[in-house]
Amino acid sequence: MKATKAIALLAAVGSLAACESTLSEAMMGDKVDKTVDRGFDSKHLSQLQAGIWIDPQGCDHWIIDDGVEGYLSARVDKYGKPVCSGIAEPNTAVGPFKSGSSFSDPI
Repeated sequence: MKATKAIALLAAVGSLAACESTLSEAMMGDKVDKTVDRGFDSKHLSQLQAGIWIDPQGCDHWIIDDGVEGYLSARVDKYGKPVCSGIAEPNTAVGPFKSGSSFSDPI
């Protein structure tokens, strides 16, 4: 009896996972090009304004907030080492990271 329930549960989970994948592809398209924002005001990410968020250890991260989606990546030098500029206090963000999008962000 337990084996039958386990098989039925796995079949149901597998079916739902396949439906979710198909639905998200149909709604959002194939997101192969990760440099393009496909949100409400779609544009190439180079058109958005970046700011800098300083993590708790004092190192910099590029940050972009376009109202619905947000982007964050570590700021590194040409050797791949973290940049810790000391531009601001830890756990703060500086710069125009909410600029470049016409979609408002209430936060």
